Amino acid sequence: MGLAKTEMFTDTQNQIALFAKVFGHPARVAILQKLFEIDTCYCGDLVNEIGLAQPTISQHLKELKHLGLIKGNVEGTSVCYCINKENWFKMKEVMFQFLNQDIPKGDTCC
Repeated sequence: MGLAKTEMFTDTQNQIALFAKVFGHPARVAILQKLFEIDTCYCGDLVNEIGLAQPTISQHLKELKHLGLIKGNVEGTSVCYCINKENWFKMKEVMFQFLNQDIPKGDTCC
């Protein structure tokens, strides 16, 4: 889907697609799991924790931050990251409404 085509869809449809992108790569899932595991700002080395190269981790952090699911603060020479709880709850609600749809009963499909 090209960027120019996104205006054809509702805000909710675009939002769901962006949220789904978060889970489209296991590195982003691993980063989120690490941040949930410690339940506080993480200022450690995610490269050592996750096992990927620094530029790769940085790209995934950038994506997570762009989507608003994490926050980062510069402290000295390091950046500390944590889950943006408000946006996480918003994402959960949007995704729950989408994923909680039921398939109609009966054999109506070809």
